Amino acid sequence: MQIHRDYSQPFFSNRRRKRRWWLWISLYILLIGGFLFAVDSNFGHLQTMALAAIGQAPPPTPFASELATSAMQRYLAGNLPDAAALMGRAVEQQPTNVDYLYEYGRMLLELGDDTPAYYAQAVDMGDRAISANPNDPRGYALKARALDLSGDSAAAIPVGQAGLMVDRDFAPLYSALSNAYREIDRYDVAIQNAERAIEIDPLDPSARRIYAYALNWVGRYDEAIDQLEQAIQLNPNLSGPYFELAGLYRSRAVRAQDTALAIQLYADSIALYEQVLAMQPENARAYLRLCDAYFEARENIRATDYCQEAVNINPEYAQAWASLGQTQYSRRNYESAIESFQRCVQIAGDEADIRCFYLRGLAHYYLAECDDAWNILSDALNMMQANNATADNPVLLSIQEGLRLVTVSCPAYVNRALPTAIPPTAIPPTPIGG
Repeated sequence: MQIHRDYSQPFFSNRRRKRRWWLWISLYILLIGGFLFAVDSNFGHLQTMALAAIGQAPPPTPFASELATSAMQRYLAGNLPDAAALMGRAVEQQPTNVDYLYEYGRMLLELGDDTPAYYAQAVDMGDRAISANPNDPRGYALKARALDLSGDSAAAIPVGQAGLMVDRDFAPLYSALSNAYREIDRYDVAIQNAERAIEIDPLDPSARRIYAYALNWVGRYDEAIDQLEQAIQLNPNLSGPYFELAGLYRSRAVRAQDTALAIQLYADSIALYEQVLAMQPENARAYLRLCDAYFEARENIRATDYCQEAVNINPEYAQAWASLGQTQYSRRNYESAIESFQRCVQIAGDEADIRCFYLRGLAHYYLAECDDAWNILSDALNMMQANNATADNPVLLSIQEGLRLVTVSCPAYVNRALPTAIPPTAIPPTPIGG
């Protein structure tokens, strides 16, 4: 075989070298593209690493277990808003974890004391807990308690009974049923369920509180006070029992025939509210309750100051605006009272405290603003009638008397027909302290 070679071409050809040059270019472009893709895909992680290298990286997202632990620590320390926020984040991470759903729901129930809208959220947590594990009694207990507090006690009872079919030894089920039965006037059954709850778990402050409600409704006041005092001892950082015990002292003071006893009871209630403020200096409800307590004790100037502080902390607190308006009305500061009552109605609408209507109407009457007085008092009368107020209801009597006074004192309304007949024993709407 004979090989013929063209000796006019160089022995070492450059064609192979050119192919390698294009190969290196292609590989380089590929590497650059891969690098850019990797950077784009992991930009957040790389950014965090870069910030960490200079000490400015954000803290890592905590696990649900860490959030839940922190939440319970804050709850036991009395910091309910932060506790609920943290537990809510734990629920977001693990939406079917019954432990987190139940504890978050319990915190929502506590928050509902000030903001009833939280009760609906607690009902939802109960539903989710039941769906996650129908054989866990906690979901039923939570939902029953939330339904009861949201005003649907009749619906709460079958939910609680369904929970007992799952576990007859879970104390919160009996607590939830106790309060629901009390709300439908089944006081004997309410007491039986509360006693069963305490028998199962004597260290549950919630069971003690609910037992106190039932005892109070049947007139066993000293026993109710004892139960609330025990609830405070079991968890001294939880504000709820302080409010309830102080409210019990105030209700007893109103009924007290002995002036010295009433003064002491008001002093005891005020001390409890001040304990809440020592724990939670920005607690608007504590300021409102101090306002109410001082108003009942006829110390209207101090009452006004505390109500003003409540609305300063929470300008959307309709109940505080109602109480502030009442203290202003009692001091004959009618212009300011009208402004406070109007703010109350702006926030709460038709659900506003009746004081925001009828006392506002009376304030307009005392300012000789007859049209406003007549219209607002007429609206207040319609509200009372819609709520089936009895003929001897003192608010209804004040409204009726106010309308009568308009027909006597306002020329444009002389001989105007009154919406309803005036009872012969009407109470004139003279401001308190006048």
